[in-house]
Amino acid sequence: MSHREDPTRRGAPPGGYTPGPITRWSTPVTRWIITNVVAPPCVFLLFGLLNRTRVYGRRRLLHARNTLLLANHQSMIDSFPIAYFLFYPEKAFRPHIAPWNAAAAENFFKSPLLAWIFHQFKCIPVRQGRHDPRVLLRSARVLREGTMMLFPEGTRSRDGRVGRGRPGAGMVILQTGPAVIPVTIDGMDRILPIGTRLPRIGQRLSIYIGRPIAYRDLAAQGHSRAIAQRIVDRVMDRISFQRRVLSRLHRTG
Repeated sequence: MSHREDPTRRGAPPGGYTPGPITRWSTPVTRWIITNVVAPPCVFLLFGLLNRTRVYGRRRLLHARNTLLLANHQSMIDSFPIAYFLFYPEKAFRPHIAPWNAAAAENFFKSPLLAWIFHQFKCIPVRQGRHDPRVLLRSARVLREGTMMLFPEGTRSRDGRVGRGRPGAGMVILQTGPAVIPVTIDGMDRILPIGTRLPRIGQRLSIYIGRPIAYRDLAAQGHSRAIAQRIVDRVMDRISFQRRVLSRLHRTG
């Protein structure tokens, strides 16, 4: 992986984690091994065998740079089934399409070992409170050179319902003009409910990939926080609609 392919090397990341020179040098190899050899059997065992996962609309996914996936948030590990059922095995041969993620520093970077592990999974640490403009700048930087996944709600749903998104994702969209793909995930709140440590088994997980969101009409009105919020609202409306579609598919399937 070149310096261009790992843009987070530029500057110290927020959240209290700065990869050292050895980590930066070894990351291309360790990241590939961990994410393409070690992790896939674990992910597909949990979500493909012990739980039933079905993906709808995978053909709509764009395996291209400057692609932003926005999804609803149900558990602490939502990004794993999305990343692997949507991007594997292609990402093993095209590392730039493996999505970056914004991750709460207090959960995923609270020790040097955890910080190293989630650095391998292309996680950007977000400090508690989530109000850090450096995170938005860093997200825009990596998005221009690859793919990113964000959860605009900022917090997990306790009942599976889709909440209102925050404007941060909209600000990233206004900065980079990416292709925005709405993703609806349903069932993670039953596999790993809030307050539990170990995933449950025997559940059904559904992932629905929608068509790209049109937002140029809003972006043409300016780059304010209010416009960013309107873009996110449009995306969340689509995600909510896709969840209703999943409910109908579940009843008929």
